[in-house]
Amino acid sequence: MTETPQERYEISSDPARLDAARIHDWLSNDAYWAKGRTREHQDRAIAGSLNFGAYDLASGEQAGYARVVTDLATFAWLCDVYVDPAARGHGLGGRLVAAARDHLAPTGVRRFLLATADAHGVYEKAGFQPLDHPDQWMGLRFH
Repeated sequence: MTETPQERYEISSDPARLDAARIHDWLSNDAYWAKGRTREHQDRAIAGSLNFGAYDLASGEQAGYARVVTDLATFAWLCDVYVDPAARGHGLGGRLVAAARDHLAPTGVRRFLLATADAHGVYEKAGFQPLDHPDQWMGLRFH
């Protein structure tokens, strides 16, 4: 019998449990959106965000990560969702996204946004949809 992600992994927002070195390695070396990100930048991002880790119940090892930039009142941005390649294919990414969504739901946040090049299906399962009026949104890049 195969274990489900619910039986094998625990999701936690406890910042003390995060493996910052592992998160940096994952993102800076394997995530298309964060390749080359410095450890200093990653540590600052973690410190200024609401973070979620997925942990293997047997080993305690971190197997996934998601980060939310939010004021916990009006706006949230989901980013840096990553699942270790060895843990992929069992819905763990979806569980991380659902945990972030469920954590924010009672706060009154009105807008919870994200950007993805290739994982639309994962986010749609958690209720995310394309923007109704994307032409109303703008961005500013410093680099």
